[in-house]
Amino acid sequence: MKVKDVMTAEPLTIGRNDVLSLTGDLMTQRQVRHFPVVESGRLVGILSHRDVVHAAVSSTMGYGSKASDAFLSTVAVKEAMTEEVVTASPDDDVASAARAMLEHRIGCLPVLSGKDLVGIITESDLLQIVAGRTAED
Repeated sequence: MKVKDVMTAEPLTIGRNDVLSLTGDLMTQRQVRHFPVVESGRLVGILSHRDVVHAAVSSTMGYGSKASDAFLSTVAVKEAMTEEVVTASPDDDVASAARAMLEHRIGCLPVLSGKDLVGIITESDLLQIVAGRTAED
């Protein structure tokens, strides 16, 4: 089975200058934990839910949720994202993508065709395979 068979095509992306409060809200609304970060159509990073939570907790520890929300509205994605992104190709085997996620202890791989972002494969996608389900189910 290939990555292209299980990935989410055309994933929702964010920009490096978007604010963390917006991305946190989008993560909640869309029930996603990872956003590829793009600039001029090219992948420049990845932002995870863990990155947003870490930024909020480390900067506002002990000040409460209002202070955390206020802080996140002032922080750009580029300040919390991971820039060195491990990626997959649409034609990679799903098993190799799973091994890369395990090896790097990450929850997703943006999928690139050349330099173009064409999808994302996540832990949830891999669990769907184990559970015997596909994106069409």
